[in-house]
Amino acid sequence: SKDEVRAIARRLDLGVAAKAESQEICFVPDRDYAAFVERQTDAERLRPGTIVDEDGRTLAEHGGVHRFTIGQRRGLGLGGGDARYVSAIDAASGTVRVGPKSALASSGLVAEGVQWTGEPVTRASVRIRHRHTPVAARIEPADGGAATVWFDEPASGVTPGQAAVFYRDEEVVGGGWINAAL
Repeated sequence: SKDEVRAIARRLDLGVAAKAESQEICFVPDRDYAAFVERQTDAERLRPGTIVDEDGRTLAEHGGVHRFTIGQRRGLGLGGGDARYVSAIDAASGTVRVGPKSALASSGLVAEGVQWTGEPVTRASVRIRHRHTPVAARIEPADGGAATVWFDEPASGVTPGQAAVFYRDEEVVGGGWINAAL
Protein backbone atom coordinates (compact mmCIF):
# COMPACT_ATOMS: atom_id res chain seq x y z
CA SER A 1 0.00 0.00 0.00
CA LYS A 2 1.00 3.63 -0.28
CA ASP A 3 1.47 3.87 3.50
CA GLU A 4 3.80 0.87 3.45
CA VAL A 5 5.86 2.36 0.62
CA ARG A 6 6.17 5.66 2.50
CA ALA A 7 7.27 3.76 5.65
CA ILE A 8 9.97 1.95 3.66
CA ALA A 9 11.10 5.27 2.15
CA ARG A 10 11.34 6.80 5.66
CA ARG A 11 13.28 3.79 6.91
CA LEU A 12 15.71 4.16 3.99
CA ASP A 13 15.91 7.93 4.60
CA LEU A 14 14.73 8.75 1.08
CA GLY A 15 13.83 12.37 0.43
CA VAL A 16 10.53 11.44 -1.22
CA ALA A 17 9.15 9.85 1.96
CA ALA A 18 7.37 13.07 2.98
CA LYS A 19 6.84 14.51 -0.50
CA ALA A 20 3.36 15.94 -1.05
CA GLU A 21 1.15 14.06 -3.47
CA SER A 22 0.38 15.59 -6.83
CA GLN A 23 -2.47 14.86 -9.21
CA GLU A 24 -1.29 17.48 -11.69
CA ILE A 25 1.62 17.67 -14.09
CA CYS A 26 4.51 18.96 -12.00
CA PHE A 27 6.08 21.02 -14.80
CA VAL A 28 2.85 22.98 -15.42
CA PRO A 29 2.47 24.60 -11.99
CA ASP A 30 -0.03 27.25 -13.10
CA ARG A 31 -2.29 24.52 -14.59
CA ASP A 32 -2.49 26.44 -17.89
CA TYR A 33 -1.82 23.41 -20.08
CA ALA A 34 -2.85 25.16 -23.30
CA ALA A 35 -0.35 27.98 -22.75
CA PHE A 36 2.36 25.41 -21.92
CA VAL A 37 1.68 23.54 -25.18
CA GLU A 38 1.68 26.82 -27.12
CA ARG A 39 5.07 27.81 -25.62
CA GLN A 40 6.60 24.40 -26.39
CA THR A 41 5.17 23.70 -29.87
CA ASP A 42 5.70 25.17 -33.31
CA ALA A 43 2.67 27.30 -34.23
CA GLU A 44 1.93 25.28 -37.40
CA ARG A 45 1.44 22.13 -35.29
CA LEU A 46 -1.27 23.59 -33.00
CA ARG A 47 -4.15 22.65 -35.35
CA PRO A 48 -6.68 25.49 -35.13
CA GLY A 49 -10.00 24.58 -36.68
CA THR A 50 -13.72 24.48 -36.20
CA ILE A 51 -16.16 23.32 -33.56
CA VAL A 52 -19.04 21.44 -35.18
CA ASP A 53 -22.27 19.94 -33.90
CA GLU A 54 -23.35 16.32 -34.39
CA ASP A 55 -24.68 17.16 -37.87
CA GLY A 56 -21.38 18.75 -38.93
CA ARG A 57 -22.63 22.36 -38.80
CA THR A 58 -19.89 24.83 -37.87
CA LEU A 59 -20.60 26.51 -34.53
CA ALA A 60 -17.32 28.35 -33.93
CA GLU A 61 -13.63 28.60 -34.76
CA HIS A 62 -10.95 27.65 -32.23
CA GLY A 63 -7.22 28.21 -31.73
CA GLY A 64 -6.10 24.60 -31.47
CA VAL A 65 -7.22 21.09 -30.55
CA HIS A 66 -4.80 21.11 -27.61
CA ARG A 67 -7.38 23.25 -25.79
CA PHE A 68 -9.98 20.44 -25.74
CA THR A 69 -10.53 17.03 -24.20
CA ILE A 70 -13.30 14.47 -24.61
CA GLY A 71 -16.10 15.22 -22.15
CA GLN A 72 -15.16 18.88 -21.74
CA ARG A 73 -18.10 21.21 -21.19
CA ARG A 74 -16.60 24.49 -19.99
CA GLY A 75 -14.51 26.86 -22.05
CA LEU A 76 -15.94 25.89 -25.44
CA GLY A 77 -16.79 29.48 -26.31
CA LEU A 78 -20.23 28.58 -27.61
CA GLY A 79 -22.37 30.79 -25.41
CA GLY A 80 -25.72 29.80 -23.91
CA GLY A 81 -28.25 27.23 -24.96
CA ASP A 82 -28.27 23.54 -24.22
CA ALA A 83 -25.21 22.08 -22.55
CA ARG A 84 -22.71 20.74 -25.08
CA TYR A 85 -19.79 18.41 -24.50
CA VAL A 86 -16.75 17.58 -26.62
CA SER A 87 -17.56 14.17 -28.09
CA ALA A 88 -14.75 13.79 -30.65
CA ILE A 89 -11.51 15.46 -31.66
CA ASP A 90 -9.93 15.05 -35.10
CA ALA A 91 -6.42 16.41 -34.56
CA ALA A 92 -5.46 16.04 -38.24
CA SER A 93 -8.25 18.34 -39.47
CA GLY A 94 -8.55 20.47 -36.32
CA THR A 95 -12.24 19.56 -35.98
CA VAL A 96 -13.80 19.40 -32.52
CA ARG A 97 -17.27 17.81 -32.42
CA VAL A 98 -19.72 18.66 -29.65
CA GLY A 99 -23.07 17.24 -28.68
CA PRO A 100 -25.35 16.42 -25.76
CA LYS A 101 -24.05 14.39 -22.82
CA SER A 102 -25.56 11.27 -24.38
CA ALA A 103 -23.05 11.60 -27.25
CA LEU A 104 -20.26 10.74 -24.79
CA ALA A 105 -21.54 7.21 -24.14
CA SER A 106 -19.42 4.37 -25.54
CA SER A 107 -20.11 0.65 -25.46
CA GLY A 108 -16.42 -0.13 -25.17
CA LEU A 109 -12.90 0.65 -26.30
CA VAL A 110 -9.89 -0.71 -28.10
CA ALA A 111 -6.67 -0.63 -26.08
CA GLU A 112 -3.10 -1.03 -27.30
CA GLY A 113 0.15 -1.53 -25.45
CA VAL A 114 -1.73 -3.73 -23.00
CA GLN A 115 0.35 -5.17 -20.17
CA TRP A 116 -0.87 -7.81 -17.72
CA THR A 117 0.36 -8.36 -14.17
CA GLY A 118 -0.27 -12.10 -14.64
CA GLU A 119 -2.38 -14.10 -17.03
CA PRO A 120 -4.77 -12.03 -19.20
CA VAL A 121 -8.32 -11.80 -17.82
CA THR A 122 -11.63 -11.76 -19.65
CA ARG A 123 -13.69 -9.96 -16.94
CA ALA A 124 -12.61 -6.92 -14.93
CA SER A 125 -13.60 -3.47 -13.81
CA VAL A 126 -12.09 -0.85 -16.10
CA ARG A 127 -11.14 2.70 -15.10
CA ILE A 128 -10.83 5.04 -18.10
CA ARG A 129 -10.09 8.31 -16.32
CA HIS A 130 -8.15 9.18 -13.17
CA ARG A 131 -11.23 9.63 -10.96
CA HIS A 132 -13.65 7.67 -13.09
CA THR A 133 -15.74 5.02 -11.38
CA PRO A 134 -14.59 1.66 -12.75
CA VAL A 135 -17.02 -0.01 -15.16
CA ALA A 136 -17.62 -3.77 -15.28
CA ALA A 137 -16.49 -5.13 -18.63
CA ARG A 138 -15.74 -8.14 -20.79
CA ILE A 139 -12.19 -8.08 -22.16
CA GLU A 140 -11.04 -9.77 -25.36
CA PRO A 141 -7.22 -9.91 -25.27
CA ALA A 142 -5.65 -9.95 -28.74
CA ASP A 143 -2.21 -10.57 -30.21
CA GLY A 144 0.31 -7.77 -30.25
CA GLY A 145 -0.60 -6.29 -26.88
CA ALA A 146 -4.10 -5.19 -27.85
CA ALA A 147 -7.50 -5.80 -26.27
CA THR A 148 -11.11 -5.01 -27.04
CA VAL A 149 -13.13 -4.02 -23.98
CA TRP A 150 -16.95 -4.23 -23.93
CA PHE A 151 -18.63 -2.39 -21.05
CA ASP A 152 -21.62 -4.00 -19.32
CA GLU A 153 -23.24 -0.52 -19.35
CA PRO A 154 -22.26 2.39 -21.64
CA ALA A 155 -19.53 4.62 -20.20
CA SER A 156 -18.79 8.30 -20.82
CA GLY A 157 -15.45 9.90 -21.51
CA VAL A 158 -13.57 7.18 -23.39
CA THR A 159 -10.63 9.19 -24.72
CA PRO A 160 -7.96 7.97 -27.14
CA GLY A 161 -4.52 8.44 -25.66
CA GLN A 162 -5.67 7.98 -22.06
CA ALA A 163 -4.98 4.93 -19.95
CA ALA A 164 -7.46 2.12 -19.38
CA VAL A 165 -6.65 0.22 -16.18
CA PHE A 166 -8.15 -3.21 -15.46
CA TYR A 167 -8.98 -4.16 -11.87
CA ARG A 168 -10.09 -7.28 -10.00
CA ASP A 169 -11.47 -5.72 -6.81
CA GLU A 170 -8.62 -3.41 -5.68
CA GLU A 171 -5.90 -5.32 -7.56
CA VAL A 172 -4.57 -3.96 -10.85
CA VAL A 173 -4.51 -6.89 -13.27
CA GLY A 174 -3.54 -5.00 -16.41
CA GLY A 175 -3.97 -1.95 -18.53
CA GLY A 176 -3.15 -0.22 -21.77
CA TRP A 177 -3.67 2.92 -23.80
CA ILE A 178 -7.04 3.74 -25.32
CA ASN A 179 -6.79 3.69 -29.10
CA ALA A 180 -10.48 4.13 -29.95
CA ALA A 181 -13.94 4.32 -28.43
CA LEU A 182 -16.54 1.79 -29.60
